[in-house]
Amino acid sequence: MNASPVVAPATAVQQAAARPTIGVLALQGDVREHIAALALCGADPVLVRRESELAAVDALVLPGGESTAISKLLGVFELLEPLRARLRAGMPAFGSCAGMILLASEVLDTRPDAQHLSGIDMTVRRNAFGRQVDSFETDLDFAGLDDGPMRAVFIRAPWVERVGDGVEVLATVPDGPFAGRIVAVRQGNVVATSFHPEVTGDLRVHHLFVDLVRAA
Repeated sequence: MNASPVVAPATAVQQAAARPTIGVLALQGDVREHIAALALCGADPVLVRRESELAAVDALVLPGGESTAISKLLGVFELLEPLRARLRAGMPAFGSCAGMILLASEVLDTRPDAQHLSGIDMTVRRNAFGRQVDSFETDLDFAGLDDGPMRAVFIRAPWVERVGDGVEVLATVPDGPFAGRIVAVRQGNVVATSFHPEVTGDLRVHHLFVDLVRAA
C-alpha cells in the first residue's frame, strides 16, 4: 500500500504570503469598511498612523475621505516622505476615491498646498463628477474581474484625465454624460479607483488587491 504523502508544515514566509499584513491609512475617511473587506479577503489588516506602523506592513490602502485633509495629516504625522519612499521602493497600494487623488502624479482643481504621492503616473481631477448631491451608482465592466459587472458608488468622486505609459485602464464609465471617463487604473503594484468598492459588499477589487500583494 502506498504511503500517504508527507506535507511539510508551512514556513513563516509561506504563512505571511498566504495572509499578508495590509495597512489601512487611518488618518481620516472610511477606514473601518476597508479593514472589514480586507479581513474577509484573507489579509491581516492593521491601522497605520505612524512611520513605524507603515514600515511593518506589506501593502497599504488609502481610503476615501477628504483628500486635502488627508494630505495635510500626512505631513502632521510625518508620513508623507516615508510613504513616498515605500511607494518608490515598490510597496503595493490601493486607493479609493480620495486615495486615488493622493496616489496621482498630478491633481487638478485642488488646493495649492495639497500634497500627492506620485504612486501612479496619472492626472486626476478632484470632485470631477460634482458635489455630494451629485453622487450616483452605475455598473462597470472591470478588467480582470469575473462574474459580471461591478456596482460602483461615486461620492464626490475624481476621474482620471491622463494616464502615462505603463498605466493600465481597468474601468471607464459605460454610458450617460460621463461615458468614457476613466475610473479605475493600475500601474505595477498600485491600483486606484474613483469609486468606493468597500461600501457595496462586492469584494472583488479587494480580492484582486490581496492577490496582487501575495504575488509581490
